Amino acid sequence: MMDTKQRKEIFTFIDATIIRCCDWLVGACSRKREYSSRRLTVGSAPTLKYPSNVICNQKYNIFTFIPLVLYEQFKFFLNLYFLVVAISQFIPEVRIGYLYTYWGPLGFVLVVTMIREALDDFRRYRRDKEANSQIYKKLTAVGIKNILSSDIRVGDLLFVEKNQRVPADMVLLRTADRSGSIFIRTDQLDGETDWKLRLAVPYTQALAADKELFALNASLFAEKPQKDIHSFIGTFSKTNEEGLQSEDPLSLQNALWASTVVASSSALGIVIYTGREMRSVMNTSQPKSKVGQLDLEINTLTKVLFTSVVALSILMMSIKGFTGPWYRYLVRFILLFSYIIPISLRVNLDMGKAAYSWMIQQDDEIPGTVVRSTTIPEELGRIVYLLTDKTGTLTQNEMVFKKIHLGTVSFASDTMDEVMTHVRDTYAVQTSSSSSSTPTQPAAITSRVKRTVVTRVHEAVKAIALCHNVTPVYEDVNAVGSGPEADQLVGAKCTYQASSPDEVALVTWTENIGLALVKRDQSSMQLTTPTGSCLSFSVLHIFPFTSESKRMGIIVKDETTDEIIFYLKGADVVMTSVVQYNDWLEEECGNMAREGLRTLVIAKKVLSEDQYKLFSNVHHQAQVSVENRAARVQAAVESLERDMQLLCITGVEDKLQADVRPTLEVLRNAAIKVWMLTGDKMETATCIAKSSQLVSRSQAIHTFRPISTRTDAHLELNMFRRRNDCALVISGESLEVCLKYYEHEFMELVCQCPAVVCCRCTPTQKADIVRLLRTHTGKPTCAIGDGGNDVSMIQAANAGIGIVGKEGKQASLAADFSITQFSFIARLLLVHGRNSYKRSASLSQFVMHRGLIITAMQVVFCSVFYFASIQLFPSFLMVGYATVYTMFPVFSLVLDVDVKPEIALTYPELYKELTKGRSLSFKTFFIWVLISIYQGSIIMYGALLLFDAEFIHVVAITFSALILTELLMVALTIRTWHWLMALAELFSLIIYLLSLLVLPDYFDREFITTWNFIWKVTVITLVSCLPLYIVKYLRKKFSPPSYQKLS
Repeated sequence: MMDTKQRKEIFTFIDATIIRCCDWLVGACSRKREYSSRRLTVGSAPTLKYPSNVICNQKYNIFTFIPLVLYEQFKFFLNLYFLVVAISQFIPEVRIGYLYTYWGPLGFVLVVTMIREALDDFRRYRRDKEANSQIYKKLTAVGIKNILSSDIRVGDLLFVEKNQRVPADMVLLRTADRSGSIFIRTDQLDGETDWKLRLAVPYTQALAADKELFALNASLFAEKPQKDIHSFIGTFSKTNEEGLQSEDPLSLQNALWASTVVASSSALGIVIYTGREMRSVMNTSQPKSKVGQLDLEINTLTKVLFTSVVALSILMMSIKGFTGPWYRYLVRFILLFSYIIPISLRVNLDMGKAAYSWMIQQDDEIPGTVVRSTTIPEELGRIVYLLTDKTGTLTQNEMVFKKIHLGTVSFASDTMDEVMTHVRDTYAVQTSSSSSSTPTQPAAITSRVKRTVVTRVHEAVKAIALCHNVTPVYEDVNAVGSGPEADQLVGAKCTYQASSPDEVALVTWTENIGLALVKRDQSSMQLTTPTGSCLSFSVLHIFPFTSESKRMGIIVKDETTDEIIFYLKGADVVMTSVVQYNDWLEEECGNMAREGLRTLVIAKKVLSEDQYKLFSNVHHQAQVSVENRAARVQAAVESLERDMQLLCITGVEDKLQADVRPTLEVLRNAAIKVWMLTGDKMETATCIAKSSQLVSRSQAIHTFRPISTRTDAHLELNMFRRRNDCALVISGESLEVCLKYYEHEFMELVCQCPAVVCCRCTPTQKADIVRLLRTHTGKPTCAIGDGGNDVSMIQAANAGIGIVGKEGKQASLAADFSITQFSFIARLLLVHGRNSYKRSASLSQFVMHRGLIITAMQVVFCSVFYFASIQLFPSFLMVGYATVYTMFPVFSLVLDVDVKPEIALTYPELYKELTKGRSLSFKTFFIWVLISIYQGSIIMYGALLLFDAEFIHVVAITFSALILTELLMVALTIRTWHWLMALAELFSLIIYLLSLLVLPDYFDREFITTWNFIWKVTVITLVSCLPLYIVKYLRKKFSPPSYQKLS
């Protein structure tokens, strides 16, 4: 036997072990996942362990499926309430009826939910299995072998063929194209439809064969995994035979992210991230489920009903007296009155939303519309603020070159032939000069010639043709790769690929002028002149456009003259400080912006050999640095961006979408306040706001001047406060200052504006504005956009709408609703939004009325029979009442229409009434409560007054009158009849009549076939319904709703 001390030590040890285990579990669950950078040796497996490449998007597994599904269901008050009621029926003392009458409906809802979730998860499993089972080629020291996608590991050398999905994040080492470049499609990653150029590591691309990778003494450094798909920092280190080590920088251009697709040639890369560390996986998150305002209002009403049940039960017990096992009677009363909250409410609403979504997608007037979230169609009927993007949403994102300004002269669409003539003459002179002189003479002659309009035009067009990131793509790839001569490509069918439609428009324009881009690779560019000659340039450096820098640059070397030129183009706000002093740049940019044109300022700078070498060394050191790489690279580039020669300003037009003007006018008449949030400059945004009639011609515009301090914000707000009924134009920077110091005052003023234009907005600012509107006003908001930069705004709004546009499908896929053009939003809101909201309001109130009337009858029954907690109707009839007897007529309300689509669009003012939320409010709810009490009392007291012989006759009379009353009330509620509504009414009536005959345990067959039964039921039904019909007729006659006056 153990003594007391030994037992105490054992128990202490057990307690300590349990505590340590609990602490470990808590720490494991709460520990944040840490990522680390890595250095990989090319051709060797890493020593550290990294995540597997198994794709798993399933929400559940065999152990978590049932617990998680049950939790998702019972976290809602309605379902939890019925679960508690159903569990209480296992206690004999408080049991009201049969268990199946409680567990049947609840079990049906849960089974349907589980089946739906299981099917969705099974589909995810099949998609995961398909992705994990894809076969790729892996390069090993002994040759090539096949490998499953799920078996890929960090450090593997993988081949990715043309049109094949990239299975893991990789660094591109080699391509089949000798230039070391390939194109990829990223539409599944970022939604952009344009092809992206990717470049192989120059050192590995130069190897004679793939197997030489295993003989290299090289390693690769990759930064720690992160979400940003638009940046990558790494280095490629190699050691030569003499032991000297060198490093090359790696950037986004060398990376292939998982879920992209190789669009040209084939690629060989080294895997750097797998599984959960891949960019695509880190950016994948389950979108938050949006809960509609109607659902929140119904949830509030449900809580009111529950409170009423408890209060009514306590009242009944107070009258009965708290004697004996009173708590048992109290619980029985609560259970008897529990029908006041029908479990079918959630089922009917969800089925109704599915029906509305199907109707939206089947509407031929808005083809291509997709409903991605079936939980909030009613939100479309109560929108107060509509926040829209500009480019691609209000405009077509179809760029057309319209104007070029050279300082002293400008050329528009009708004078472009003059530009063509100037360019042709320039190259004709140079060609004739080169045929009679040495190759260096034209440059010398040109330098001595006075800078006329001809030479200015030539330099501007040449700069536009060279300063870009556009690549010509030919259908016959073999023809392109067969020879380097540009004349081999002349006449071949060519399309331009670039990440920006602006650049494509500029290069297309230079082609039409006569200076065409025919070939482009990593290190060279070739142009053809109007005379047919070829101009060759070496590409020394490219500085891509970013949202922070707002400019793009390139350094090229003319292979004929060995001249090194730095070209730069960008927004006027950044280029003003870069170019030499001039007196026309700001004025002409403003003029073009007022015409609605997107402007670009183009400049150049000729570099000497020494200047270039110095810059190249500094730039290389910045590129290979691991810390603060972006800032150091930017500083190196900015050292060149000084005292540049201003060449020209270009103006590109972005055409308005079809029917934008009438659509915005309809929305304005519907009392929907439209805000335009764009990244464009203030002048362009203001011009589009006017041309699209976002701001009406009669409205004044208040332009918020740029501010940076609290004092400036205070003065500007005071000035704005004096303006009445004017549209506001404000920049993102000024907005941020106002919100920092005077958030409440600013929002109070700006919400009164009929229209707001916010320019120079970042994606984060767009989303913040949406959240501020929701917080300060409490009104439903809708956001619409077409690009990846609109996703945050779309997801932050009550209802998000994405347009399938030229910027890709990212906004469409992230939105709740997807449309193909902006003009469809009018029908979506004014017709389908109206119908969804009105129908759901009627449906929910009628389902609650169905529970209220049966509860009123139960209260009367209990009070008449000495407050006994006895059920009025058998449980079987109660199940039939909520299902086959009344379900179809009640659900047919989803087909009801109060206003025809033509009238709703012709008179958008009708929409304003919906935003007040009067269709479902405490007022309408209490009206239905009074109707239910009146009808329940009439049916019950009428039956008791006409009591005949046996209690079963009371059940037959009251239940029959109840069913007929419900059918008549549905008919009373319907505003526009549909043949399916009449069929539902007739079907339910026939089913009930058949039940009277086939259920002898509940209905006396001899009694129900007598005139005594018929006249009693008829009288009770008429007394319960006829007054309501009279009230409806009088109201329609003397105080009709506004929509009835129009119809």
